[in-house]
Amino acid sequence: MAEKEHKGLVARWLEGKERDEDYARKTLPTSRWGLFWDILKGRFGKLMLVNLLMLLTFLPLIFLIFWRWMQVVGQGATGLFGAGLGVGYPAVPSIVGSAQLMMLYTDLLFFALFIPAGAIAAVGIAGGAYIIRNLIWTEGIFVANDFARGIRRNYWNVFEAVLFFTIVLFLVRTMANLGDFFVVADYGARGWMIASKVVGYVFVALALVIAMWMVALGINYVQGPWALFRNAVVMSFGTFPQTVFFLLLAAIPMLLTLFGGGFLMALGLIVLLLFGFSYALLVWMDYAQWAFDKFVNPNLGFAVGRGLYDPTKPKNDQPVSVPTEDSAAAREYRRAIVAQGRSRLASRPIKPIDDDVELYQLPESFSREDLQKLRESKQSMEEDAKAYEEEHKNDAQYVEYNREFDERERALAAEEAQKKGKKPGKPKRPKLLKKQ
Repeated sequence: MAEKEHKGLVARWLEGKERDEDYARKTLPTSRWGLFWDILKGRFGKLMLVNLLMLLTFLPLIFLIFWRWMQVVGQGATGLFGAGLGVGYPAVPSIVGSAQLMMLYTDLLFFALFIPAGAIAAVGIAGGAYIIRNLIWTEGIFVANDFARGIRRNYWNVFEAVLFFTIVLFLVRTMANLGDFFVVADYGARGWMIASKVVGYVFVALALVIAMWMVALGINYVQGPWALFRNAVVMSFGTFPQTVFFLLLAAIPMLLTLFGGGFLMALGLIVLLLFGFSYALLVWMDYAQWAFDKFVNPNLGFAVGRGLYDPTKPKNDQPVSVPTEDSAAAREYRRAIVAQGRSRLASRPIKPIDDDVELYQLPESFSREDLQKLRESKQSMEEDAKAYEEEHKNDAQYVEYNREFDERERALAAEEAQKKGKKPGKPKRPKLLKKQ
C-alpha cells in the first residue's frame, strides 16, 4: 500500500489547504443544521428568486388581509359605537352586539375569500417547496424550469393541505364571532362560549401543523389524498415538540411582521419581501427531511442522509446517495444527449492525417489510367483508415463513451416503457413508524 506523501511547510503554504485530498469532503455539511447554513449562504441568490416567484402567488392573499384590516378599521371609526356621539341621530334603541355582528359579517366574506386566495398561493408553495427540497438534496436546479415542474407534480397535494387549513380557519373564525356575539347579547352559557372559542383556536393550530406536514409529505412521496392526511396526522403527533419548535423558528419573519411593531415590524416585512417565504420553507423542509430519515426512509429502503457527508464512513467507501428518482435536470440532459445521436467523432477512432498516405492528384490532362490510380489511392486510404479503426476500437476512451451512451439509451427506454405500461392503482404510501 502506497504511503501518503509528506509535503514540506513551504509546499503546503503555496498549495493551500484546498489542494488537500480531504479538504473537499471536510467542507461538506455533516448535519441538517450545517446544511441549512450552507444553503442559506451559498444559494442566497436562488432563495431570493424563489421567494419572488412565491410572493407573486401570495399577492391575492396579502391584498385580502390588508383589505380586511382597512374594513375593520373603517367600520370601527364610522360605526355608531365609535363616533363619540352616543346613540344620537338617527335614534337607535340599542347598539349591544352591533360591533360583534359587524365583525361576523365582515369575516364571513373575507375568510371565505381566503379559500380561493389560498388555492392561488398553493401554486407558489408547490413550486417553491420542490426547489427547496432539491436544494436540500444538493441537486442542480434551474429555478424557472423546476418551479414550473414542481407546480405540475405537487400542486394537488399542496392544494389539499391549503384547502384543509383555510376551511378549518373559516369555520373556527365564524364560530368564534358567533360566540362573541352570544356572550355580549347575554344568551347564557358564557363560560361554554369562551371555552369553545379557545378550543377552536387550538384546532386552528393543529390544522396548521397537519397542513405543513401534508406539504412536506406531498413533496417527497407519492400518496393518495386520504393517505396524505392520515400520515400527516401521525407525523404531527409523533414529533409534536420538535414540530412546534421548528414551525416557530420558520415563522420568525411573519411573527415579527404581525406582532413586532415599529422597527421589528419593518425588519420582518423587509425579510419577508426578500427571502422570508423561502427561509420558512427551507427551515421546514430541512427539518422534515431529518424526520423522514429517522422514521420513514429506512423502512422503505430509500436513501438516508441526502445532501450530507458522513465522516464516520471510510473515504473510499462513501455510499453514493442514489435518489429514488433522478433529478429533472439530469433526465433532460440525458434525453438531449440521446436525441442528438451517437457522436461519430467520440464513439470510434479516426485515423489522423499525419502519415505518408496521400490521395493521387489528377493532372490537367488525365487519362483512364490516371483515373484508375485515383480510385486505387482512395481504396488504399479507406483500407488504411479501417485498419486503424480496427486496431484502436478497444481503446479506453471509445469503450467508455459507448458504454455511457448505451446506458443512457437503456435508461430512457426503460423510463418510457414504464410510463406507457404503468397501470393506475392505489398510490404507495410510506409506512410510518412510531416515535423511537
